[in-house]
Amino acid sequence: MVQKEFYPVILGEDTDMILFHNHNKKRMKKIYLSLILLSISAPYFSQEETTDDYFEISKNLTIFSEVYKNINLYFVDETNPGELMKTGIDAMLKSLDPYTNYIPESNIEDYRMQQSGQYGGIGSLIRKSGEFVQITNPYENFPAQKAGLKAGDLILEIDGQSIKGKTSGEVSDLLKGAKGTDLSIKVERLKEDKPLTFNVTREIIKIPSVPHEDVFSDGVGYLKLTQFMNTSTQELTTSFKKLKSEKKITSLILDLRGNPGGLLNEAVSIVNMFVKQGSKVVETKGRLKQHSFIYFAREKPLDLDIPIVVLIDGGSASASEIVSGTLQDLDRAVVIGNQSFGKGLVQQTRNMEYNSIVKLTIAKYYTPSGRCIQRLDYSDRNTTGKGATISDTLVKSFTTANGRPVTDGRGITPDIELDKKSYTSISYSLISKNIIFDYATDYFYSHDKITEAKDFSISDVEYNEFVKFALSKEFEYTTGSQKVLERLQELAKEEQYYESSKEEFETLINNLSPNKERDLAKFKAEIKSLIEAEIVGRYYYQKGQVSYSLANDEFIKKAVEILGDKDQYNKILKP
Repeated sequence: MVQKEFYPVILGEDTDMILFHNHNKKRMKKIYLSLILLSISAPYFSQEETTDDYFEISKNLTIFSEVYKNINLYFVDETNPGELMKTGIDAMLKSLDPYTNYIPESNIEDYRMQQSGQYGGIGSLIRKSGEFVQITNPYENFPAQKAGLKAGDLILEIDGQSIKGKTSGEVSDLLKGAKGTDLSIKVERLKEDKPLTFNVTREIIKIPSVPHEDVFSDGVGYLKLTQFMNTSTQELTTSFKKLKSEKKITSLILDLRGNPGGLLNEAVSIVNMFVKQGSKVVETKGRLKQHSFIYFAREKPLDLDIPIVVLIDGGSASASEIVSGTLQDLDRAVVIGNQSFGKGLVQQTRNMEYNSIVKLTIAKYYTPSGRCIQRLDYSDRNTTGKGATISDTLVKSFTTANGRPVTDGRGITPDIELDKKSYTSISYSLISKNIIFDYATDYFYSHDKITEAKDFSISDVEYNEFVKFALSKEFEYTTGSQKVLERLQELAKEEQYYESSKEEFETLINNLSPNKERDLAKFKAEIKSLIEAEIVGRYYYQKGQVSYSLANDEFIKKAVEILGDKDQYNKILKP
């Protein structure tokens, strides 16, 4: 099972041929030449296939080339051959699964940035705001923040060029550039009469895999892992050793919530930190022999004894599920949270002509107990074209090292499940309409300082000020209950039950329909916490927001409780 070539194995998510410009002989020659090259290249793509497979590939390439030729020659409107080809490729790959993608040369740099977790830029999040783009979250100690840019600044010009009407993606491209290069950014700032101009020097922006470490009561350490990039194991190892040597932690919370995955080898290495050398970590099984492989913990572990809680949720996918699932299978950690995403597929990149890349799903992975946690079957498409959820009748039971039951086909089910955190409709609207963001901006320029992040809280008077601020803005929302009720009304009318139940319906409509004043009061606690988190970010940036959120995190409280009770911890792992 040795591969002839090495290609990166990915668990995370997820050449234009401008030939034809007019109907002339030159155009015809280019078309036919391209199609001939397309057809004769078939054998090189099918060396590992049977004779029957080769014939099918060759036949269908010929059919495809004929269709492509006739569209470009005879379709009533002028076509763009490059775009047409990409559309065909994308549609073909989409029919397989969401993770098999074609990356053209024009998108290669963005793809490499995603894989490396770094790029040349100013170090700030941005978003569209009206006709302009706004600074939303500058990272502490990065160029934007060091130059003086603030959250809420509206970007007017970059190097003298107006960005009015440009998308956030277009503005992002203007902000990126080589390390050490300068750019000027003109912004409009709240409570400033005139635009301000800032000179910013681009730096390499390295997105950390471990953005936060902390220590709670009774020696409980905390590490947040947000991605599985090529430096993730190194970062996690450094942070873990620091917590053990400097903070003397006696237990650990590994937070994988919202972590979408990344590189397979990094997941294996991170598991290796806490399990016996030689332990089976994960197995991949593909259609081809070289894609089937068993990964073991080959290095000496860092700590085999420290009690561990792993936090997961619906955003924990792929490599996150290998780490949480393997530690669960080996009874090395207690998993707490919500059921994970359920992505048990492995991708590999292959280099193509004209500096393009195709990312292919090549295998499924299996945790040590033998389970594949893949939730959707993409070979069984439903009416919407999406993969069908694996049937309950096909879900199989497996056992951990200590004999605890676990199942496949449903992601990772936590040992302790907690209620899912979901925000109300009014909260979503206040966030999406930037009302909370704008209030936090106003608050920042009206208050020189605030308390420590973890202790910060706005008063009832300040919340009432926010209510007045929100009610002065335009925002609408629809509740899920309202949508269901509207459908029920329609059914009741169709079945002629509505008139006899009209009074009850009117009462429900009154109770379930959006009422801004009522809902701002009813969901005060939730909205208040969102406001506080946004305000904290203005003073203490990302670290402050994390500190605030952890102080009010029910998942963390439960993890600390379990780690503080050795009997309960051991009972879960050794029933």
